[in-house]
Amino acid sequence: MKLTLRVWRQKNADAEGAMSTYQVDGISSDMSFLEMLDTLNEELILRGEDPVAFDHDCREGICGACSLVINGDAHGPERTTTCQLHMRSFRDGDTIDVEPWRASAFPVVKDLVVDRSAFERVIQAGGYVTAPTGAAPEAHATPVPKPDADFAFEHAECIGCGACVAACPNGAAMLFTSAKINHLNVLPQGAPERETRVLDMVAAMDDEGFGGCTLAGECATACPKGIPLMSITSMNKEWLRATRKVKRSPHPPR
Repeated sequence: MKLTLRVWRQKNADAEGAMSTYQVDGISSDMSFLEMLDTLNEELILRGEDPVAFDHDCREGICGACSLVINGDAHGPERTTTCQLHMRSFRDGDTIDVEPWRASAFPVVKDLVVDRSAFERVIQAGGYVTAPTGAAPEAHATPVPKPDADFAFEHAECIGCGACVAACPNGAAMLFTSAKINHLNVLPQGAPERETRVLDMVAAMDDEGFGGCTLAGECATACPKGIPLMSITSMNKEWLRATRKVKRSPHPPR
């Protein structure tokens, strides 16, 4: 395959960015999208040019590091992570636009790399459980009903890639935050922090500058792990429940 790539290039966070055009040839349809970018970078290095910076790690759709907007879609045309997107999804002669996540809470660091530490601070606000130190408890000491276990697992699949934020017209992080809250709040292990978790994580989410949610649904459509839109509704219920139990100034989800 021969392709024309229009890639966002930005030297650093303070520099002005622009789209640069490159031609790549000899691309196999069995290559992943990141392998195609590796091929481009090899050619750039041989020409003495600066390679395109982009995030990646496991390349197995697990870590959530890869984060590209491809032809206007977060992670590209398939409902998968960028690293699991293969070039068979494109045709010979295509022009492909490659950009970083576009959200005020995810500032560009360089080229296609963005700073997603805002997610980490949301997690730090309440994405944990209290557990005693010492030996591990018996495996069946704390029974978890099957429906609750399934609900928790469905939300635990979130890999924190940020596609939901990139796809949202408002740059909201409600799907990510709700997944992390619902994953823990439904389990008995997460019960001690159930109220403070949702209040603190929602407050941290808003403090990071994410946009307000209008339930456009683009987040759930773009999510490579299929986190459902109803996750946001469940979080809103948890938030209302917590405001009634915890005496503090409310910080409503936006």
